[in-house]
Amino acid sequence: MAIKMEMVGQTFGPFERDYDFRDLILFALGCGAGVDGKTDLEYVYEKDLKILPMFAAMPIVDSEVTKTIDYGYNYAGSLHWGFDLQFHKPMTKLSGKLSTHVLLKGLYDRGADKGLLAQHIGETYDETGEKIFTNESWDCLIYDGGFGGPKPPKDIVEIPEREPDYEIEERIPENQALIYRLSGDYHPQHIDWEYAKANGQMKPILHAVSFAGVACRHFIKTFIPGEPERLTRFKTRITASLLPGATLKTQMWKMGENKVHFRVIDAYTQAKPYLNFGIIEWK
Repeated sequence: MAIKMEMVGQTFGPFERDYDFRDLILFALGCGAGVDGKTDLEYVYEKDLKILPMFAAMPIVDSEVTKTIDYGYNYAGSLHWGFDLQFHKPMTKLSGKLSTHVLLKGLYDRGADKGLLAQHIGETYDETGEKIFTNESWDCLIYDGGFGGPKPPKDIVEIPEREPDYEIEERIPENQALIYRLSGDYHPQHIDWEYAKANGQMKPILHAVSFAGVACRHFIKTFIPGEPERLTRFKTRITASLLPGATLKTQMWKMGENKVHFRVIDAYTQAKPYLNFGIIEWK
């Protein structure tokens, strides 16, 4: 199927999602909160519940969105490449309706052996019409490169060569993808073993937003404990697939008054980072 370049510049939606405290808790459980029954309970206990900000990264990768904005790609090769999530106001309402309009900003050709990069800009509003957050989200379609499109833009984020200022280690349980997918990303690569093997994976991989949520929890615990609403930006590149059961390590470098650069690596191997070139900002 040919890539439909004519769809670039079109806006889709609104994609609407009602949520309440149970949806917020389910999402946080899918990001590893409370895995030991006591850590980060503020995201999973309705008493004084706090919203894990990574919840805002999820609407744009909802299965309804990815299947609606079909520009002729091979769904089996769809991988989340990166995202830049920016909050215009703190997300503190424990129930409501989110409405997301998604612009297909660009389709870029990395080459026949590297795939297609798709750039989406999601603007999300609450039920009063106030814009809450923007998410610039990128997908890599590994089977769709070489279609003759423009080359992708460069995006360089410095990761210091010095030792990290802070590190937090955490093991990802084997069933985390099974929990996270209930928040709306039902791609079979996260649960179907035969599907995963047919696409070159040893076993189903974890959703990138899920392990980005783990890193988000680590940042909040380190820099703004108990105040997740202070986070204003979370940007990252997804540079490797993560298999449930792995032990990851979030490495953080203080870069300024209210800025951290970070990456997420495997605690025991020297493989490529799972997340890299990350920026977190807060106020």
